[in-house]
Amino acid sequence: MSASGRYLRSLVACMLACVFWVDTASAQSNNAGCTFELVAGTSRQVLRCREGLTIIAEDRARFALVDRDRNGSADAVRLRRKALLLDAPAGRVRGGFAVVTPQAIAAVRGTKWAVDVARGKTSVFVVKGRVAVQRPASNAGVVLGPGEGVDVEAGTGTLTVKRWPAARVSALMARFGQ
Repeated sequence: MSASGRYLRSLVACMLACVFWVDTASAQSNNAGCTFELVAGTSRQVLRCREGLTIIAEDRARFALVDRDRNGSADAVRLRRKALLLDAPAGRVRGGFAVVTPQAIAAVRGTKWAVDVARGKTSVFVVKGRVAVQRPASNAGVVLGPGEGVDVEAGTGTLTVKRWPAARVSALMARFGQ
């Protein structure tokens, strides 16, 4: 290989390393008080946050942690694709925690619930506790209890709370290894 070829190859390798380093440093500095770990043998991530909040992200979930009050702890997540399973112990996450999607806002004070965004729809399911769900541009909403879910599509129609069948719950929870 010529000297110019080796130089070009080294330059490209250096640029890739620099891009990776900047991207990693940016992600770590914007973690909103959470640590990230991969689940062995899977492509799922577990985020363990201050105040006991745990978030399991399925493979290729697109989301961003949000620290709305700038106190160094996540108090919301913007979810754009795929699903998250969240566990927010009662009384530990001050002010509650919200998941914001294009179709819905799901907010809690202490519970375990899943939010899934797919094909223009947001589905919210409650394992334990209670979750308030509403459209982003609406003050009207519903409150879900254990075993209940709601599918929120774009529009202004009434949100309908349903008890989810065991097969649907099992399929969703399996995506998180549960």
